[in-house]
Amino acid sequence: MAFNPGDTGFMLVATSLVMLMTPGLAFFYGGLVGRKNVLAIMAQSFVSLGWTTILWVTFGFTMAFGPDMGGIIGGPQYLFLNNIGMNTPSPINPGVPMWVFVAYQMMFAIITPALITGAFADRVRFRAYMLFLTLWLIFVYFPLVHMVWGGGLFAQWGVNDFAGGIVVHASAGFAALAAVFYVGRRRVIHTGPHSIPLVALGTGLLWFGWYGFNAGSEFAVNSITSLAFINTDVAASFAAITWLILSVIIEKKPKFLGMLTGAVAGLATITPMAGYVTVQVSMLTGVVASIVGYLAVWFKNKRGWDDALDVWGVHGMGGLTGIILLGIFSTVAVNPSGANGLLYGGVHFFLAEIAAVVITIIYAFVFTYVALWAIDKITPVRVPPEEEKEGLDEREFGEQAYLTE
Repeated sequence: MAFNPGDTGFMLVATSLVMLMTPGLAFFYGGLVGRKNVLAIMAQSFVSLGWTTILWVTFGFTMAFGPDMGGIIGGPQYLFLNNIGMNTPSPINPGVPMWVFVAYQMMFAIITPALITGAFADRVRFRAYMLFLTLWLIFVYFPLVHMVWGGGLFAQWGVNDFAGGIVVHASAGFAALAAVFYVGRRRVIHTGPHSIPLVALGTGLLWFGWYGFNAGSEFAVNSITSLAFINTDVAASFAAITWLILSVIIEKKPKFLGMLTGAVAGLATITPMAGYVTVQVSMLTGVVASIVGYLAVWFKNKRGWDDALDVWGVHGMGGLTGIILLGIFSTVAVNPSGANGLLYGGVHFFLAEIAAVVITIIYAFVFTYVALWAIDKITPVRVPPEEEKEGLDEREFGEQAYLTE
């Protein structure tokens, strides 16, 4: 069949942009940790580029998008990417080859578990992380994709999630919180980010890649694509400036790191809504995202939870907030393939969104805690005190990010 070259070309670019987000996350997290743990945290992101790809093309894709089996996972039709040919169309847009759909969704699978790593920075063994990465993808991420985007249970309820508020951010964010509780506090807490310029570079790459993440989720080039694009930028911008204003009011100085964090909070929060709400709602979303994120980080600090890089406060609460706002403000006047939210009489849709995100949060939290406990029986999850003091770069990898004479 003849594929649409415009849509196909756009989706190849969008796929590349989402791939770039994982190195962006590595830089973002790498700048936030101390000098002795830069490589360890960056490796946890980069290794997902390779290992998640292997899992995805062998069985992950068919678990996510194969024929529905009980509403939870897909059947084995696409095992090892069998039954996909040069003329096989993608399920969302027949004008784009299935290969592009496989690759695009794979990039989401790569970055989602990498988000969790910021919560247990500086204290988890690499081999334990590899086991966790594998189990979490198989038992959390792949089933969630099927339930929301693959025609499974949540999709049958009428749940919408434009680019991953449930599938990506809420699941990873609350999994991160479970990891914080299981792994425990760091014994050696560094004074602060060792390189805010690295964090800024990571933020820029994430922001840039997020256009592919959100706008690409329409899987075509049309007015919804352009709406998702501008909503992404508007929410990030309003959130960045809101966090900056909050830092001036509360901390008496405009914090650059806070502004960067706010931008990411806005990006995470608009993700499930980007193609379903007006630009005006995206403005409100940015403001709300930073207020919620700022309060979540303050609450976490007050409780003494050692979520090292604020994964729960930014991504977990961002994803949850985005789904709630979607349930309220979504309207078919913007996107006919969406649904009317609570503001437009869509009570059932609102309740379906809330039920789906709550179930996701509980399941991701419980599974993560149990998985780490089980992994601990096989190989220690946490490094011993002397290794934590020396730094994971040297002890885990035998390498250093910054050589000293």
